[in-house]
Amino acid sequence: MTLHAASREALGLAEERLGEVLADAGADAATVGDELLSVVDLLDREIGLRRAVSDASATPEARTELVRRLFDGKLSEPALKVLDAVAGSRWSSPRELTDGLESLGRSALLTSAEKTGNVDTVESQLFQVARVVANHPELEKALSDLTGTADAKRTLVRGLFADKVDVVTETLVEQVVRRAKGRGVGVGLDKLVKLAAERRQRSVAYVTSANALSDEQTAQLGAKLDAIYGRPIALHVEVDPRLGGGLVVRVGDEVIDGSAAGQLAALRKRLARA
Repeated sequence: MTLHAASREALGLAEERLGEVLADAGADAATVGDELLSVVDLLDREIGLRRAVSDASATPEARTELVRRLFDGKLSEPALKVLDAVAGSRWSSPRELTDGLESLGRSALLTSAEKTGNVDTVESQLFQVARVVANHPELEKALSDLTGTADAKRTLVRGLFADKVDVVTETLVEQVVRRAKGRGVGVGLDKLVKLAAERRQRSVAYVTSANALSDEQTAQLGAKLDAIYGRPIALHVEVDPRLGGGLVVRVGDEVIDGSAAGQLAALRKRLARA
């Protein structure tokens, strides 16, 4: 998510407010996250409302009063306090306000997973969902279809993953699908995996192996990558026999190709240049 300076400052203030709200023992982080994302859906549908909430010509008090008038009694007080901070700040554009609010909702949901000790599970499940979508182009096409309704996409997601994943995972996936533009579902899911890993101050390594790795091999690979990059690395492994042997590791923009297929391709390039 790329934000301009004013929006970055606004998001920073709102994140501080969210942290304060969720630190209260009486606040339910999952509920706050769900409610903030429901507001995102509303603002996506109602362009006029989105513009009014982000209208820089109106006073912060007027924008906050508008939000309170709309949502008081419909959302929990913790969620309303976060919305107060969002509406009371200056955003660079209506779209950036909505994107910032989405970020806050995701953060609240991941906080709820942390509090229940499920953040590892959520991260792993998000990766598995991302791989399922990446390996089935027709599924990604259906989930990214601009002509498809949000309800239809939600039904498809729930039919595929309901009762198979944590409720936080399902909610996050549904949100990505609802807001995806064109073929953006796969990219959005990968961002969620990274976001979940960052909650534990880890980077993500996407590993594709020709054969399944044992627990010992996975631990050894993890230790080597930790040493190479000087920080904890979260491994997400999938098996692809087409590699012929070895594995491919991607961390950010860097790719380490130790597969038989990759080595053969490199040899062909060298021979072509000879």
